[in-house]
Amino acid sequence: MEFNYDVIVIGAGHAGCEAAAAAANLGSRTCLITMDMNKIGQMSCNPAIGGIAKGQIVREIDALGGWTGRVTDQTAIQFRLLNRSKGPAMWSPRAQCDRNKFIWAWREILENTPNLHIWQDTVRRLLVEDGEVRGVLTVWGCTFRAKCVVLTAGTFLNGLMHIGRVMLPGGRMSEPASYELTESIGQHGISYGRMKTGTPVRIDGRSVHFEDMEEQQGENDFHRFSFLSTGVRPLKQLPCWSCFTNEACHETLRKGLPDSPLFNGQIQSIGPRYCPSIETKIVTFPDKPQHQLFLEPEGESTQEYYLNGFSSSLPMNIQIEALKQIPAFRDLVIYRPGYAIEYDYFDPTQLLHTLETKKIKNLFFAGQVNGTTGYEEAAGQGIVAGINAHINCHGGAPFTLGRDEAYIGVLIDDLVTKGVDEPYRMFTSRAEYRILLRMDDADMRLTERAWQLGLASNERHALLASKRESIGRIVDFARSYSIKPALINPVLEQLGTTPLRQGCKLVELINRPQITLKNIAAHIPAFQRELDRLTERKDEIIEAAEILIKYEGYIGRERMIADKLQRLEAIKLKGRFNYDSLQSLSTEARQKLSKIDPETIAQASRIPGVSPSDINVLLLLCGR
Repeated sequence: MEFNYDVIVIGAGHAGCEAAAAAANLGSRTCLITMDMNKIGQMSCNPAIGGIAKGQIVREIDALGGWTGRVTDQTAIQFRLLNRSKGPAMWSPRAQCDRNKFIWAWREILENTPNLHIWQDTVRRLLVEDGEVRGVLTVWGCTFRAKCVVLTAGTFLNGLMHIGRVMLPGGRMSEPASYELTESIGQHGISYGRMKTGTPVRIDGRSVHFEDMEEQQGENDFHRFSFLSTGVRPLKQLPCWSCFTNEACHETLRKGLPDSPLFNGQIQSIGPRYCPSIETKIVTFPDKPQHQLFLEPEGESTQEYYLNGFSSSLPMNIQIEALKQIPAFRDLVIYRPGYAIEYDYFDPTQLLHTLETKKIKNLFFAGQVNGTTGYEEAAGQGIVAGINAHINCHGGAPFTLGRDEAYIGVLIDDLVTKGVDEPYRMFTSRAEYRILLRMDDADMRLTERAWQLGLASNERHALLASKRESIGRIVDFARSYSIKPALINPVLEQLGTTPLRQGCKLVELINRPQITLKNIAAHIPAFQRELDRLTERKDEIIEAAEILIKYEGYIGRERMIADKLQRLEAIKLKGRFNYDSLQSLSTEARQKLSKIDPETIAQASRIPGVSPSDINVLLLLCGR
């Protein structure tokens, strides 16, 4: 059998779902090929979306017209806004989701997306002619012809699972690995390596002594992942729980180290630094008497719980015995043990910023195959790859995001410019312009671009215009409205801030840490009337306006720095020099520049090993 499409997406994880939806919604005839239609959007590890910087990525995906945020809001069983004690650049939404409902919400969306077909099969080989991808061949002998292919295979490429000394082939527990595809791609000169990740034990909640744990309730204010989500959360909201390991638990874990794949040489690949296994923790921090664990529900009605902080590939009996040393788990019953998994990934420096490979035209990589870890990082890459696959099919300017436009832009630039030597995870610290990349203004940054592409709906664009107008009106009022001391000083004293000696504009009062738009408006009738004009998304708009007022100086300063650096982004490098012949550059710079072949001076400046003096040489050669 032979089929013809514009875009083929391999793998229906978080990257694949967003890539397929984006390409199809833009008008490309798209086929999503997955091993199992019942595992579309599967959360292989923790059924949670968001977290530090990751939550911002999901808001950006949503602003671009993606679906991860809407699916999360639809299936959330606990929501929290992290880092509330810090500034708004650090606020990050996080939601625990119902694992099974998340899958079926995604499947319902994809099955009802025009231009999108789903095919259950395994891709065996890439079809390439004259350096350009032409389609794929599956294990069932089907040929799928396409103009573009997006590979989002996650941990399935030659996947190998480890529990103690037991090794089992597979991409996830009880799911087969994908063979031959890596080698099929590698034969065209694309290099690849191995990485490792892991997941914890799953616990039967009926065996847990919750009275020995600390309860952590969620939050239920106006914050959501999607700008389109409003109203009551559809699912029952559940608590998470926390406890600590102890020395008896650690001693049992140490007893199992000789059989640990991480320490007996069985696993050679590198795992995620920022999500270490419990055995790595006790070896790395031998003097630490305890490590915090979080018990998180897997669904609205299931008894299955995820034990965050206890990722392990130790033998099954060691995992169980160690956990039983913790009071809350003294009668522990589990559904399955934790395990590690090794899988193939491709060096992301072989990609353009569009996520198209440099060596095979119209082939795109997104997700863990690029060396990242996390659903959110995968989904962010997926939507960019899907957009650009459509553009390559039908024409148009490449779609890329700058480091000052989105965390997704930071993520992709880090991958293609710096590469990875361990699974890449996004943090706010990776973004030099994080006050410009706040969660509250993702729609203000990106929805206009998505609407121009045709990915964001007219409804979303109209909501953006209304929100922007409302925020502007509030800010303008605060800048123009004058306050007299006699009328406001009693209120200021009540709020614990210094009284006025002379009149000032309202904006000056709002800049005080004790003052918010809401607590000051209650005492200024004209301002209260202005806020009362807001009928929809009132809290969201008030929060956004307050951030713009309170952080105006910081935002302006960071914007100025970003604009100055845009000068270097405008100086094109690609194709201008044979770096190996430029003896005025350092040896390391010549090697790195030849390998990466940066698009601009700015990208060259971010390559590890390229020094400021090397950049000055390039600027001189460019006549600057």
